[in-house]
Amino acid sequence: MAWNWHHPDWPGFRWDSTPLETLEAQFLQRAGVQIGSVRHFDAEVHRSITIDVLTGEALKTSEIEGEILNRDSVQSSILRQFGLTTDNRRVQPAERGIADMMVDLYRHYDEPLTHDSLHGWHRMIASGRTDIKDIGIYRTHDDPMQVVSGPIHKPKVHFEAPPSAEMTAQMGDFLRWFASSAPDGDKPLPPLTRAGLAHLYFVSIHPYEDGNGRISRALAVKALAQAIGQPALLALSQTIQRRRPAYYDALEANNKGVEITGWLTYFAQVVLDALDATQVLIDFLIAKAKFYDRARGHINERQERVIERMFREGPEGFKGGLSAANYISITGAARATATRDLQDLVEKRIFTVTGTLKSTRYHLALNGGD
Repeated sequence: MAWNWHHPDWPGFRWDSTPLETLEAQFLQRAGVQIGSVRHFDAEVHRSITIDVLTGEALKTSEIEGEILNRDSVQSSILRQFGLTTDNRRVQPAERGIADMMVDLYRHYDEPLTHDSLHGWHRMIASGRTDIKDIGIYRTHDDPMQVVSGPIHKPKVHFEAPPSAEMTAQMGDFLRWFASSAPDGDKPLPPLTRAGLAHLYFVSIHPYEDGNGRISRALAVKALAQAIGQPALLALSQTIQRRRPAYYDALEANNKGVEITGWLTYFAQVVLDALDATQVLIDFLIAKAKFYDRARGHINERQERVIERMFREGPEGFKGGLSAANYISITGAARATATRDLQDLVEKRIFTVTGTLKSTRYHLALNGGD
């Protein structure tokens, strides 16, 4: 089968910019609104938003690749990178590595992309791995680099990347393209177009033994951050993970040729959806900060522990609401104590309540109980 890099025009991707024009305009408008809203936050709220977004992205970009990490450990690593207090927990290399990459992307979005910076990201996300030969360098193995699924005796090949011997040349071309297509480059591209193309171009080369998907998504975020001139707080991987089959379908549908209008329009809409998801998260974190301002000094240690656990569920909330049994499980309190604590939270308008008897459920009163 012929892949996109077999095409005589490779890497001369082609696309129709017409269906992208409206999406590009929407991105600039929505990103501007988000930047304006975040700018008014105090330092503590802004830091909280940054850490939550980076934590979520670290977890979900790994989950897309089938790797489930511990949220508390990832967040602890990110807090440490920002010089903030942590619980000094022992963090596994995979969790520390992806956290380090996310913080590096956030801090150095505006720096030129180089072989060394890509190798640095790869060392971070491959930290602790013993099953990979080439860490922090492009792959060197002679075997074909294939993306496959299905049983070992009858695998389905979804894509085969260029031979390892071509990696230095292929990546040299990629880095020159990334520089020239930047806002200050000699052939600048619109933000969504450049981000989508960076993702597909890089993952088509597949220069590393593993970690290509995580790096390609980071490159898309870097491209978008350079377009808006500041670190991009974007729930991109979180949005992709929610519809992961569609993501892989779109990649597979666009890896056999160089006409990629379908991929670019797909990815542009994903970015817009990610912007909306990020705004929901920002609104939630603002409500959370206001919630704690109201509740501070009015709750005991057990109540605080339960509230913290509920907030960890994010904007979608504690599924079905909190039951008395949940409260007991989280705190270890006696039933009578749990009942008093929950009633106290309702009376103080910190919780709202729905249902009766065994169906009674409690919810965070983010709007003050109004």
